Amino acid sequence: MTTFDKREQGFEAKFAHDEELIFKATARSNKLLGLWAAGQLGLSGDAAAGYATALVTDSLESQTIDNILGRVAGDLAGKGVSREQVARKLQECLHQALQQLEANK
Repeated sequence: MTTFDKREQGFEAKFAHDEELIFKATARSNKLLGLWAAGQLGLSGDAAAGYATALVTDSLESQTIDNILGRVAGDLAGKGVSREQVARKLQECLHQALQQLEANK
């Protein structure tokens, strides 16, 4: 195996690792956002877990971050929560998710 082949394998492994990290962080942050939004909606227990799981499932079905924000903002519009507040909360959730994933290494 040449040095070039080893380098190529290294890049491929890093790319796969990075993609997996992005996938896990996105799923976890969507779940955290869903749990937060469920609390804002007055949901608890199984209803809150179901709402959070639905957000994760929706994001897996080729939903963009913009679609997720729109859905949550729409659900929370009656509670006086703006889209910008939801976007800030999603950023917090993503940061928290990355910290959790880093801690689990």
